Order: sequence, then C-alpha cells, then structure tokens
Amino acid sequence: MCCFGLYEKIIDSILHFFKDVKNNLKFIMPIGIGVFIGVFLVGNLLKIAFDKFYMQVSFAVIGLILGSLKLVIKQAHTPKITFTHIICLLLTFSFSLYLVALESSLDVTTNINSNSYLILAGCLMSAGIVIPGVSKSVILMLLGLYQIYLSAISSLNLSFLLPIGIGLLIGGTLFLCLINFLFKFVKSYTYFGIIGFILGSIFVIYPGFSFDIQGVISIIVLVVCFIIGLKLSKV
Repeated sequence: MCCFGLYEKIIDSILHFFKDVKNNLKFIMPIGIGVFIGVFLVGNLLKIAFDKFYMQVSFAVIGLILGSLKLVIKQAHTPKITFTHIICLLLTFSFSLYLVALESSLDVTTNINSNSYLILAGCLMSAGIVIPGVSKSVILMLLGLYQIYLSAISSLNLSFLLPIGIGLLIGGTLFLCLINFLFKFVKSYTYFGIIGFILGSIFVIYPGFSFDIQGVISIIVLVVCFIIGLKLSKV
C-alpha cells in the first residue's frame, strides 16, 4: 500500500473511522474488496504463475517495488535528503536483512498454547502486518508458533486463531497509533525508515539468478516492470 501512496490515508481512515464513517467506509470498502479478490482469486493465479515461472514473476515483483519507490520518496515531502534520513533508511534496511537471515535459519516448532501467550504473539505479529517490509512469519518463528499457525489456518482451529486474532486487533491498533504519531512529528524520517524495510524485503522475494535464457528473460521482465512502476508513480 505504501508503494501506491495509500498507506498514510489507510492508517488515518482506520484510526478516525467514526469521525467520518461515510467517507472512511467509502474509501476503505473498495480496498477491502480488492484485498478479498486478491487473496482468493488473483492469489490462486499468482500461485500458478509462481509455480511455473518462479524466477520471472519474482523479478517482476521486484521491478514493480523498485519502480514505485519514487512515489514513497515523494510522500516524505522533504526538500532535501539529509544524513539523518539515510541513517533511518540504513537502520531499518539492516534490521530487515537481519529478519530475512532469521527467516532462513529458524525452524522452531515449540508447542505453546496458553491464551495469554497467543494474544501476546498476535500483538507482536501485527507489526508484520502494519509495518511494510517486516515479516510476520519471522516473528511467529521466533515465538515458536509458525508451524502451528499454518496448521491452524488450514484446519480453521478457532481455539488457536481466536486469541491470535484478539492480539492482532490490540497490537494492530497500537502500531497504527505509533505510525500515525510518527507521521505527525517525524514524517519524512518515518517514510525513509519504511523505504529501508521495503528494500530489505526484496531479499525475501529474490529467487537467485541463473546465467541462461531464464535469467535473461527475468532481467528483461524486471526492467519492464520497473518502468511500469515508475509510470504508476506519476499517476
């Protein structure tokens, strides 16, 4: 959402939903419908595309992300990029890379089922939903709940998912308030921090590279999608 210029407006609409229910609902509802369609319809098409053309689709997504970053920088509304902006970007980029490294090395399956722990896990997991580039799967792995979470989703285990959902609601509200606070007082630095997270998340998507026809096609796809991302940033 950040790459489409909607992130800040979505946060504001959710936090101040009851101040202008009609307009906020008018704004949020199409996005919600789009997410629903994306998850249940487009998601299946993407799964097929990833299965058959994994490298090309991955490079396409990376190209779109890189091309759209220009819009995120615009949203920072800063007349000049300072050393502090770069530090914010590097800190979040480094942290994101650390999370990527953890994701590839962790395989924790501890069976922890107390409701209080699951609510806490949901709170922490919400950071991976609210903050672009932060991986919720890494957070679940660190808490020893990743495999159990996947199993609960597939079997609709409500005794596990309900406390997680409560935690997500609580944590999501807290993180939304924090992001909203940062936008009010240190907006440009917050956006550069988000850019760092987004750049770091590219390494989650990166599929590797092969010096053959598949690799050449992937680079061409990346360049084309990068240009498309730049064009979309101007809309």
